[in-house]
Amino acid sequence: MVTARPHVERHFMASNIVRDIVIGMSDGLTVPFAIAAGMSGASVAAKIVITAGLAEISAGSISMGLGGYLAGQTDVEHYEAERKREERETVESPDAEAEEVASILRDFGLEESQVPPVVDAMRQNRAKWVDFMMRFELGLEPPDPRRAWQSAVTIALSYAISGFIPLGPYMLVHSVTTALYISVALTLLALFVFGYVKGRATGISALRSGWQTMLIGGVAAGAAFGIARLI
Repeated sequence: MVTARPHVERHFMASNIVRDIVIGMSDGLTVPFAIAAGMSGASVAAKIVITAGLAEISAGSISMGLGGYLAGQTDVEHYEAERKREERETVESPDAEAEEVASILRDFGLEESQVPPVVDAMRQNRAKWVDFMMRFELGLEPPDPRRAWQSAVTIALSYAISGFIPLGPYMLVHSVTTALYISVALTLLALFVFGYVKGRATGISALRSGWQTMLIGGVAAGAAFGIARLI
């Protein structure tokens, strides 16, 4: 007797966390690198590069974390406002809203004879009716109320941790020029590793993700370095 193997679906469910890490790490690697590298080109002392880099990491992580919090809070407020509007419309113009439900069901391929019973059943439960309209008319899912704080902490920590990668060599090597070369190599390596891990986590080609992240991040870091050096 052959025992059927259970069907297990594997879906990536942490896209928001990965997005926050990407935002934090991409900026945390490129901006402190640009500051440190640009100041290296100006032939300043290593302690000045370190001081400026630490100040930038502190300010950048706070600023990025605050941005993540505000973005998450805006999602919650937007969802609540749209839900109240949908609830009001089901009371003030229920026939129009019911026709919108019918139109959505037709788009999903239901036969005309199948639509009225579903619409009638939907109208009996206003909360489910509003849930249906929020998801299938507006494309909105209820946001996690903890999302704003989680986003803030994730982005801020990712920025701070990754910022020490390009700045670290200046803390360990006395020669600013040598520290710059090491910082370039470490930043590019970190971008590749980060992209590779991101690819493995999200189920896409890890190598392609690694090279792509390194290329895009390297170009961004190079452009930021050029601007800092010019200034």
